[in-house]
Amino acid sequence: QVQLVESGGGLVQAGGSLRLSCAASGRTFSSCTMGWFRQAPGKEREFVSAMSGSGDSTYYADSVKGRFTISRDNAKNTLYLQMNSLEPEDTAVYYCAARRPETIKVAAIRYDYWGQGTQVTVSS
Repeated sequence: QVQLVESGGGLVQAGGSLRLSCAASGRTFSSCTMGWFRQAPGKEREFVSAMSGSGDSTYYADSVKGRFTISRDNAKNTLYLQMNSLEPEDTAVYYCAARRPETIKVAAIRYDYWGQGTQVTVSS
């Protein structure tokens, strides 16, 4: 069992930055592929980024590539998402998720554990 708690969301102006954190419980964090997803009002949950357990592999959605950076600290059981050059279109609830297999997947259904989400609002 893995429990996830996101933090770091808030209100920011377009062009600004935020850093999201996801604290994980359990002793298996380093073996989990971790992902970030987001869901805007009236829209489906969409993939943002993911990182393998070792941190060797990462993957980004085209919409955030070059602006967002995923990272993890396995010693602290924490996943991060650094978001720069934020745009109003980035406004959403951001969720972190974990899956036990090492392979990165972009489909939300492939993830076994989810946090409660943190709101990110970007004003224009």
